[in-house]
Amino acid sequence: MTSYRAYQHIERRRSRQIHVGPVPVGGDAPITVQTMTNTPTTDVAATVAQIHRAERAGADIVRVSCPDRESALALKDIVRQVHVPIVADIHFHYRRAIEAAESGAACLRINPGNIGSPERVREVIKAARDHGCSMRIGVNAGSLEKHLLEKYGEPNPEALVESALEHAKILQDHDFHEFKISVKASDVFLAVAAYQQLAEVCDHPLHIGITEAGGRRTGTVKSAIGLGTLLWAGIGDTLRVSLSAEPEEEVLVGWELLKSLGLRHRGVRIISCPSCARQGFNVIDTVQKLEERLAHIETPLTLSIIGCVVNGPGEALMTDLGLTGGGAGRHMVYSAGKTDHTIAAGDMIEHIVELVEKRAAELAAPAKVAAE
Repeated sequence: MTSYRAYQHIERRRSRQIHVGPVPVGGDAPITVQTMTNTPTTDVAATVAQIHRAERAGADIVRVSCPDRESALALKDIVRQVHVPIVADIHFHYRRAIEAAESGAACLRINPGNIGSPERVREVIKAARDHGCSMRIGVNAGSLEKHLLEKYGEPNPEALVESALEHAKILQDHDFHEFKISVKASDVFLAVAAYQQLAEVCDHPLHIGITEAGGRRTGTVKSAIGLGTLLWAGIGDTLRVSLSAEPEEEVLVGWELLKSLGLRHRGVRIISCPSCARQGFNVIDTVQKLEERLAHIETPLTLSIIGCVVNGPGEALMTDLGLTGGGAGRHMVYSAGKTDHTIAAGDMIEHIVELVEKRAAELAAPAKVAAE
C-alpha cells in the first residue's frame, strides 16, 4: 500500500538561479513570497512602516513603485531602514531605473523593449551591473505591445510568451542573465496557460501571479486556483498574490498557498472544523482568536481545533497539539497525537496560546543551535 505522503511531493521545474539582493530565486532555492507597497514612496515613514508589517507577515521581497525622480531617490532612505530586498517598479522610465539602482534597489521591474533606444537599454544594464541589481521582465495581458495585439488579435498565451521572450533576448544579447520573468493576466485560464507555455521554452526563474485578482475574498480564491495549479505542476520560483487589500494580507495568503502544498512551512497551521450543532465550544470564535494571538510565531507547528469527538481524536493524531470539544464544559487537549489533559472552557484560549508558544520554543531550540 502506498502511503498518502508519497503523493505530497511536488517536483519543481528546473530553472537557473538569480539573486534579488541576498535572496536567491530559482534553482533549488525556496519559493519566495512577495508583495508591493501602496503608500506614496516619497512618504518614507509610511512606506517603511508598511514594509515592516509585510516583513512580520513573512515577506521575502517587497516591490516599491518609482513613478518619478523623488520616489527613486527616496529608496536610499527606505532601503537603509528595512530588512528585505527592494524591487523598484519602473515600467517605461529608464532614468528611474538608473536612479533606483544607484539608490540601493536590489531588482528593477522593467521591460527593456519599452524604454526606448538601444543606448538607453545599455545604460540601464550598466547601472544594474554596477550596483548588483537583477531585473524582472513583467509582461501583462493588459499592456501588451501593439505589434503583438495586431498579430494575435487579442491577448492570448502565445502573445504573452512572445513578448516575454522578446524582452529576454534584449538582455541576453547584452550578456545580462540576472533576470526573472512574469506573464500575468487577470484571467486565470490565460495566466496559467501562458506560464505553462513559457516554462516549457526557457529556464529563466518565473515570478507567478494572477494580476488584478480582486478583493480579499475574490482575489484569494482566484489566486489559489491559478497559483495552486502552477505550483502543483512545479512551476514558480517566486510569487505575489495580488489583492485589493493591505500588502501584509497578500503575504499571508501567499504563505498559506505554499504551506498547503507542503512547499514551505512557517508559523502555526490550524486545522479546524467548520462547526455544527455538536460543537462543545464556539469553534469559529476560538479559531479567529487563536489566529490573531498566534500570528507572531514563525516556527512551523500544527494545531487542530475540532468542536466534537467525531473527528477530533483522528485529527489530533496528525498535529503537534490539538483541542477537541467535550462535555460538561471541559475539553480534551492532545499533545503529539495523544490525550494529555482536559481544560475548562473559560481558560481555553490562554491555555492553548501558552502551550503553542512553549512547543514552538522547544521546536525552535535545536534549529537555533544548529544555525550557530
